[in-house]
Amino acid sequence: MSKLAVYALGGNALQSPGGEEEETAGVLAKVMSDVVDLLEMDWRVVVTHGNGPQVGHLLALDREQSHGLDAWVAATQGTIGHQLSLHLQSILERRRRPERTVVVLTHTEVDAEDEGFSWPTKPVGPVLDATTVMSADWDIAQTIHGARRVVASPAPVRVVEIDAIRHLVSLQAVVICGGGGGIPIVTGGGFAHGVPAVVDKDLFSSCLASDLNADALIISTGADAIYSNFGTEHQVAHRTLGVEDLLNLEKEGQFPPGSMGPKVRALREFASQSTKKSILCSPGEVLRALRGESGTTVTPV
Repeated sequence: MSKLAVYALGGNALQSPGGEEEETAGVLAKVMSDVVDLLEMDWRVVVTHGNGPQVGHLLALDREQSHGLDAWVAATQGTIGHQLSLHLQSILERRRRPERTVVVLTHTEVDAEDEGFSWPTKPVGPVLDATTVMSADWDIAQTIHGARRVVASPAPVRVVEIDAIRHLVSLQAVVICGGGGGIPIVTGGGFAHGVPAVVDKDLFSSCLASDLNADALIISTGADAIYSNFGTEHQVAHRTLGVEDLLNLEKEGQFPPGSMGPKVRALREFASQSTKKSILCSPGEVLRALRGESGTTVTPV
């Protein structure tokens, strides 16, 4: 029986915050190669993706704030899903593979009282210049790319379309879903409504992988491994880390909340409840990472 992988792709791979189009195209080609490599190894694949640069760009264009943040998350799900589907479907047809891509507009239920609404940490949009930083009425934080706008990022509680995604996987579709972590909604009194936030796509992906009983959670990102003391002369790349190791490194403040923090948490949460693969790697490295030759594998112990 085929194994199932949830492959989480960062929004920066689709549109760099610094705007480097050639680099973005090269990364996307490696992502497509990863997905096809998994399929040819008889894995089924569900692809999730971020939307930070894209949703931030739309927010900046909407000067009159005519749409809520949840609506822009929905818009980026459509545009990015369309882009990924066309790229991947054309490759599958050239390879004469039987799979077809399906894009699922996905909602994520969150807790209205989540502390993420009080402490915005999710970077969106491009790197900001000094004038914008000084004049914009936004929450702004320093990231590894530079100063960027940040918005609320509550934790996912429930993937609303989980049954539909599970059924599509059973039909051997390559499902593209959970764009931007899903459209964040809260429910109450029999009704649901969108909220101004962006759910972290890695935490969403961990939740989705658990619900689908996936055999692997693969977070594809610009970092080639999980590092301790990153950016210093004492930095160390880890090929394997146990859940307790990660917890200790988190307590030391090794992983910033707006970048590596959610990735580490997502990998740790998935690894802690299964003996399956929980991996971080660079685009194009998925096969080597599955063999333990690249990236970082998080283990239960």
